[in-house]
Amino acid sequence: MKDVSNLRQPSRIDEILRNTQDAGFAMASEPLACSILRTLAASKLGGRLLEIGSGTGLSTAWLLDGMDDSSTLLTVDNDPHVLSILNTHLGHDSRLTVVCRDGNDFLRSLPSKSFDLVFADTWSGKYQMLDEALNLVAPGGIYVVDDMLPQSNWPDGHALKVEALIANLESRTDFHVTKLSWASGIIIATKIAGHMRGIA
Repeated sequence: MKDVSNLRQPSRIDEILRNTQDAGFAMASEPLACSILRTLAASKLGGRLLEIGSGTGLSTAWLLDGMDDSSTLLTVDNDPHVLSILNTHLGHDSRLTVVCRDGNDFLRSLPSKSFDLVFADTWSGKYQMLDEALNLVAPGGIYVVDDMLPQSNWPDGHALKVEALIANLESRTDFHVTKLSWASGIIIATKIAGHMRGIA
């Protein structure tokens, strides 16, 4: 089995990728991570999805490709330049709401337990405001992060932040957590229904 074969990428990916490279944006999610996001999105019929760190819309396109017609995706980024690429290619989709705002401030504005899937792909909701992001996940909902394996663009000291994040998620008793040493390194955590937040 070859995990990169027959990914059946969304139709707009080539154009988004071309614009992403032209813009010099080097922090886009890679295809395997995006593929699992699409698979997870497809499991949430009528779901409410949140993406923190839109970038140019590569992972956004995969999420939308997995969603049914009654699902919605809210995506936020603080960079209007990269969001202009996303809006050019995906802004026509009525299921999508795009917000340009500081991620931490935006997370504070959202009601708890309001999303069925949260993909945190930036500092906010991942290395900052983690508890706030996890609190947004509804019972039975899913929290996803990628880039948990060493990456060439990590700044000095970032590995320690990754280790701390992994340890935090491992210690929680209100989520079932699975770590995948695959693609860029992915963690999938599902909120346990009826469980109050807890640390082991």
